[in-house]
Amino acid sequence: MGMDEKLPAETTIGRVRLAVSSLDRAVQFYTDRLGFRLHRRQNGAAELGAGERGLLELVEQPDAKRVLGTTGLYHFAVLTPSRRALAKSLRRIAETRTPVQGFADHGVSEAIYLPDPDGNGIEIYRDRPREEWPLRDGRLAMVTDPLDLDGILSELDGRDELGEGLEPGTVIGHVHLHVRDIAEAEAFYCGVLGFDLVQRYGHTASFVSAGGYHHHLGLNTWAGVGAPPPPPEAVGLRWFEVVLPDRMSMQAVVERARAAGHRAEEHESGVLVRDPSGNGVLLVG
Repeated sequence: MGMDEKLPAETTIGRVRLAVSSLDRAVQFYTDRLGFRLHRRQNGAAELGAGERGLLELVEQPDAKRVLGTTGLYHFAVLTPSRRALAKSLRRIAETRTPVQGFADHGVSEAIYLPDPDGNGIEIYRDRPREEWPLRDGRLAMVTDPLDLDGILSELDGRDELGEGLEPGTVIGHVHLHVRDIAEAEAFYCGVLGFDLVQRYGHTASFVSAGGYHHHLGLNTWAGVGAPPPPPEAVGLRWFEVVLPDRMSMQAVVERARAAGHRAEEHESGVLVRDPSGNGVLLVG
């Protein structure tokens, strides 16, 4: 593959669209517990964000249920602009007694993991400066160590900032997906779309990115090698955006996808392609 088939370094992850079983319950959770702002709500769908930026689209599918053992969302990851901002999120989660699944220091980042009311996975994290990222033999080496919760909370000066919500610089930093086969997923995301492979985690997970980031996408087979896509009545991921810097670079990716035999459907804000596991990727630019 020539260098011209790499994604531009400015490529990022944009909005994430999730199906939920109760829009009322989900909106309340994301606004009260996590500090998202409700931007708009109509026709059984809502957009939430931080500041003016839309980050999350929720669409109600009554009677939808969580289905395990399928491809789809492992978690989407909310990137806070500073360690202090992460501390605010941590304290809000603690003070609202929101259940968490775990905490981790990945060397490149500090992270909190929790589920939404439908079991959709969420990570809230902050990045360390790139010059502090751990390397092994010149390659990025993410780790999983205990998180220094006291150190994070010490970023706060005791003032009550619970009402502030997510800071305007908050973005979706990455999305982590269940896929049915790692080699097949790498061939699609690296070989076709143009992400770089950053790190492999044994034979069960890979991390890919653009522009040297630690990962824009995690790919894992932890739901089972050969896992089927979720049925239509399942809660979970509908698509996530890969945001290209301009229309021309987006069209180049769309053309690569079509040339490789993937269907690419025009969508209101971009072009929707599906990875071989059925996960929806909305290309925008």
